[in-house]
Amino acid sequence: MAPSGTIAASGGLKAPAAARVDWIDYAKGICIVMVVMMHSVLGVELAAGETGFMHVLVAFAKPFRMPDFFLISGLFLPLVIDRDWRTYLDRKVVHFAYFYVVWVTIQFAFKAPAFATETSWRDAGLLYLESFVEPFGTLWFIYLLPIFFVVTKLTRRIPPPAIWLVAAALETARIATGWTVIDEFCARFVYFYSGYLFAPYVFTLSDRARNHPAWTLVALASWVVIDAGAVAYGVSEWKIVSLALGFAGACAIIASGSLLARAHWLNVLRFCGKHSIVIYLAFFLPMAATRTLLLRTGVIPDIGTVSLIVTIAGVIGSLAIWQAALRLGGNFLFERPDAFWIAPKKAGAVLQAAE
Repeated sequence: MAPSGTIAASGGLKAPAAARVDWIDYAKGICIVMVVMMHSVLGVELAAGETGFMHVLVAFAKPFRMPDFFLISGLFLPLVIDRDWRTYLDRKVVHFAYFYVVWVTIQFAFKAPAFATETSWRDAGLLYLESFVEPFGTLWFIYLLPIFFVVTKLTRRIPPPAIWLVAAALETARIATGWTVIDEFCARFVYFYSGYLFAPYVFTLSDRARNHPAWTLVALASWVVIDAGAVAYGVSEWKIVSLALGFAGACAIIASGSLLARAHWLNVLRFCGKHSIVIYLAFFLPMAATRTLLLRTGVIPDIGTVSLIVTIAGVIGSLAIWQAALRLGGNFLFERPDAFWIAPKKAGAVLQAAE
């Protein structure tokens, strides 16, 4: 570890997998809040039939929101990619598969009555089975991550530049089959693979951002103007441009996280990042409940304010569910039970997006 708290880029990725890196938690915190914000704002606006001031923030974050999350998810893969297949599959496939099964069942339990009312319980049951082929609702991220991990390990003997160029071409091709797995794989794999391939450079970027805060702030201000302008004029959706904005935004969030870590500001974001998957799994319930309550009562007329409150409720509510589960014996919701490990359990295992 470097004195700044990051993994020293000059020495490569040699830190133990269990080590936490402060700026990564900040960056993941920013990302997960943006993900909750997107679902909250678009859900409120769809239900209300109008938009509010939060829509601008969601649109601004669209070019880089998921690219940054996937890039960060690939950062520590060089540390573990050469593990034996049994251990690798346990940590990178079974781990996420377990939580997908648990939480898709929970989400479906809440939504099944509405599905059954619209069609029938038989169709609702078939829809549940279909969720293991077509990712359900908000859970597509943890459905896709194991696929990325396996594909990267299977192709590690192929020259990395060739893999990267193919991945970039897939993002640019705008594949739209209607199957989330294929479409999102093509759109996102380049960012995940870049996190894996360019990890040392990412840590170097973080260190330079910490060491040169004034220049970093100037760069971030320029990025904000460019990203906002590209979104406002529809340029952000253009081929090649979307790829560039995805990487630029990822670098911006990394730099922002590094500056926040340097100053020890907004520790709430670091906490959210440390528990980002907890939030990702559970935010749907408090988000939906708060949205329904506020829109039905009409106690707050402004849609933007409603969207903001729903976003906050989604983040805080998910963390409250997590704490309640741990206190009431529901650990299995956020911690994989021993019976579902296929390799020796690592000490102090916790639910994280990346080791």
